[in-house]
Amino acid sequence: MFKDDKRIRMFCGHYGSGKTEFAVNYVTKLKEEVGQDKKVVISDMDIVNPYFRSREKKAELEDKGIVVYGSSYNNDADIPAVPAEMMGPFIDKKCDYIIDLGGNDVGTIVLGRYKEHFDPEEIDVFMVVNTYRPDTYDADLVIEQMHELEAGIGLKVTGFVNNTNLVRETCADDLLRGEEILSEVSRRTGVPIKYTAYVEEVVKDMTPEVKAELSGEVVPLTYYMRASWM
Repeated sequence: MFKDDKRIRMFCGHYGSGKTEFAVNYVTKLKEEVGQDKKVVISDMDIVNPYFRSREKKAELEDKGIVVYGSSYNNDADIPAVPAEMMGPFIDKKCDYIIDLGGNDVGTIVLGRYKEHFDPEEIDVFMVVNTYRPDTYDADLVIEQMHELEAGIGLKVTGFVNNTNLVRETCADDLLRGEEILSEVSRRTGVPIKYTAYVEEVVKDMTPEVKAELSGEVVPLTYYMRASWM
């Protein structure tokens, strides 16, 4: 499933979309699919959200055989510090590269130094959407955010991830709400819903009938980034 996506996968999305949670689940499941002989790298370029960052799970991911790179941000500096090693996977055609971008169009600025190495033919840009967030609450807002992210990244979004949720209060109807909104977005933009995500331990009423109404691959998630009390 995940190994069939393009070699480089960029995950973007507005604050509260669950982007990082999905990216960490994605890279973990991808590594399980491709095995230990295939190099899998995740770069955390999120300079926007100081709390839910994939590099905070560095040791756990490395134990699974995943290479983790992370930017650092100094409050006294105007720009984030991005390690030069993040360049390598753009050039190394033998590795799978997952990039966790910042939570809005501002968070995509760290990509600027790499744009000369972009080959759209080998890059998927997945926009993770939680339709309960104020900035992506309806189709018009999702499209507006998509265009802002595309302008920041310099690439077109190639797929949506329906990650509509109310954290630990989420039920199947919430995902169906997201399905309705993103289906309209998809009709208007031509961008498909590639994945629909839900946390197995939370969404107790997920059934085969509900899954049949959801677009894309339906992906069960595990909480990696959120503590049990949150």
